[in-house]
Amino acid sequence: MGNPKTNVMRLLEQAKIPYEVTTYEVADGKIDGQAVAAKIHKPAEQVYKTLVAVGHSKNNYVFVVPVDEELDLKKASKIAGEKSIEMLHVKDLQKTTGYIRGGCSPIGMKKLFKTFIHQSAESREEITVSGGKIGVQVTLAPQALCDYIKGSFEDVIKA
Repeated sequence: MGNPKTNVMRLLEQAKIPYEVTTYEVADGKIDGQAVAAKIHKPAEQVYKTLVAVGHSKNNYVFVVPVDEELDLKKASKIAGEKSIEMLHVKDLQKTTGYIRGGCSPIGMKKLFKTFIHQSAESREEITVSGGKIGVQVTLAPQALCDYIKGSFEDVIKA
């Protein structure tokens, strides 16, 4: 018996975007990006985490960055055209995106927020992001992801 489909998978299928699903064991509680990359046997620089931030204007922004990198809030503010930007509080994540920490995907949030994918993804054949549920990752072409979520490739990580 396979895993039930997540909303992310259904959306990708509707959009006819090819993807590959990878699942991992979550019983050990290790769901941070580095642990996930190791569990699914993919290099950390190919596995991307989805971060949600809120700007000075109260608008939300999504940043998709490699799991082994850190979001640069100064660069993020500038790219988003905000005076300042801070990470969305974990307690607000579900009501804002529909996802919980560790299962937040850039695909299928409650609203399509302005999304920035780190520019390193642009030159990759594929990247892996959350499948919308802890324990599920999807791998797809970065350009297909970017087009689907109307994102853009930007330099948003700490140098």
